[in-house]
Amino acid sequence: MNEIELSDDRARLDIARIHAWLASSYWSPGIERSLVERAMAGSHCLGAYRGGHQIGFARAITDHATFAWIADVWIDEAARGAGLGRRMVSWFVDHPAFAGIRRIALVTLDAHGVYEGIGFHAPIRPERYMERLGPGVADLLRAAP
Repeated sequence: MNEIELSDDRARLDIARIHAWLASSYWSPGIERSLVERAMAGSHCLGAYRGGHQIGFARAITDHATFAWIADVWIDEAARGAGLGRRMVSWFVDHPAFAGIRRIALVTLDAHGVYEGIGFHAPIRPERYMERLGPGVADLLRAAP
């Protein structure tokens, strides 16, 4: 019963729980449920389950050909520290639907070592990366840890 199952079956996702997790995160504090639902609708979502209860979530925004962005990796506090975040990101990296993708990216505040263990590294040419932030997002990022 302690076995953790990973599944990309959308019907199993607990949207209320996912919304609560993301609304409490440092990267999307207070995010509206409707925005979480829209983000999930445009993503390849993955849930982690123990005993039928969802204990983790991650999603990939991707064209399934050349690029994927891993986002919203969240592990329930009681399940942290056992490698589940790495396992979920590895699921995307190793999944046949992502085979041959030229670039998979993610952003993290404090889990660099977790993801370096599965091949992630700082951008080779960071001077080429740019971003355009929506209203208020720059202030949110400057205030976040």
